Amino acid sequence: MIAYSFYENDNRVMRYAEALARRGDQVDVIALMWKDRPAVEVINNVTVHRIQRREINERGKLSYLTRTMGFLVRSACIVTRRHIEKPYDLIHVHSVPDFEVFAAFIPRLMGAKVILDIHDIVPEFYASKFGVSTESAVFKALMIIERWSTRFANHVIIANHLWEKVITARSVKQSKCSTFLNYPDSSMFNSALRTRHEDGRFIMMYPGSLNWHQGLDIAIKAMALIRDKAPEAELHIYGTGSAKDDLSRLIEERSLQKQVKLFEGFPIKKIARLMANADLGIVPKRNDSFGGDAFSTKIFEFMALGVPVIAANTRIDRYYFNDSIIKFFEAGDEKSLADAMLTMINNRSLRKELAANALTYIAGQSWDVKRQDYYSLVDRLVHGKP
Repeated sequence: MIAYSFYENDNRVMRYAEALARRGDQVDVIALMWKDRPAVEVINNVTVHRIQRREINERGKLSYLTRTMGFLVRSACIVTRRHIEKPYDLIHVHSVPDFEVFAAFIPRLMGAKVILDIHDIVPEFYASKFGVSTESAVFKALMIIERWSTRFANHVIIANHLWEKVITARSVKQSKCSTFLNYPDSSMFNSALRTRHEDGRFIMMYPGSLNWHQGLDIAIKAMALIRDKAPEAELHIYGTGSAKDDLSRLIEERSLQKQVKLFEGFPIKKIARLMANADLGIVPKRNDSFGGDAFSTKIFEFMALGVPVIAANTRIDRYYFNDSIIKFFEAGDEKSLADAMLTMINNRSLRKELAANALTYIAGQSWDVKRQDYYSLVDRLVHGKP
């Protein structure tokens, strides 16, 4: 596995790696350094190699490019050296960025099979992150890189069905692709994790990246609207990202220090426990060209934990969900979100109903159900048959 991410925080990478290790495969992960963790560590029989530090604070295109290119070079050197010493059967590369797949160039020439796993669709992600037009030369260049990257891989995994339609229309054949949503692992996400009892507070929570498309400023503005009507309500935000300083300033400007609390991100297993003890999950994404089609893993995870969810009515969430399992609000509208918050705070029976329906829905969407599909894909690539 190669991923420009923190292994401890990346449920998708961890889920694949541990699934393979659990059945007896030897798995190495090349990833970013997480705080003071060692450069090499074995976690649940997965050997994690941490090769580069990263602060998730890129506001400029150059700093982001420099860091991702640095990781590409380092990971290519390490995976090539290790492949020469003991050849890999399969190299599973996780995007963003999609050009990271070329770290496997020499092993691919020497016979290793390569999967490119597109977590986020890069041209739209870049346009959203840096305010680039979809008509710009940069956006078009990124589409060319996407085409090269997907064609280089033996197989492409795509994170949701809307993106599958986009990518197969412009970059790669349908026959070469599979769609795997970011299914929750029930060993990490289950309702038994809840330990909090009634304490007079109503805790709403968002865990994840702090980027503009996530719409957290909308949630903070909504908190200002409900402050007097629901004094027991708190919004807890966990994570890091380029929007963090702006969010902190907005909290101060609206005098919401008691109502909205910003916390650092934690490893996924600790975040799961914190999520389980929330009263409500909040996913306030913008319905733009990226956020509108980016599937939020957090929704599945809250569902598996038995926590009801408020989400923006984005294209992707309306594609997968309906009003019987999620409380929707009008994307980008803090008044609509505030109204949804008050409805959920004041209606315990609705919260229970949505949570129960969501648990039923997620039972057929868990990693326990989908793991075998991944095993079959790996074995077809490596051995030519399941």
